[in-house]
Amino acid sequence: MSIEAKLQELHLELPPPPPLGGVYQPVVIVGNLAFVSGHGPLKSDGHYITGRVGAELDLDEGYQAARQTGLALLATLKAQLGSLDRVKRIVKSLGWVNCTDDFVQHPQVINGYSELMRDVFGEENGVGSRSAIGTNVLPGNIAVEIEIAVEITD
Repeated sequence: MSIEAKLQELHLELPPPPPLGGVYQPVVIVGNLAFVSGHGPLKSDGHYITGRVGAELDLDEGYQAARQTGLALLATLKAQLGSLDRVKRIVKSLGWVNCTDDFVQHPQVINGYSELMRDVFGEENGVGSRSAIGTNVLPGNIAVEIEIAVEITD
């Protein structure tokens, strides 16, 4: 099954690829690896999910923000690669959670992203290595930022 068909089966809607927020490339390809710059939880209406987990957002809302960030990452990959079928596997993910000092459930928040990738690409290809880190602020007060490295095919 193609990834496009899988997205339809899962009733997932990709937002538009996010606009650049600085001087960088959204995706840099080196050999068979694509390094995707940090993305936030961009919704289809063009707005981001904002707020700090542990203050304005609870754990589930943080989880949903991480899931939405995964959709934004997929939108960029599709735009840059032409097809998500070129993604062979998720290699490495790094997620930051905008949270209060006493919030310690960063991995559970980033699971929103990780579970999405598993559902889209499968257990073997959708689950890579990962780090989840809490921080006191992210650009534009976005709730989550995630960057990834993926193995691609021609």
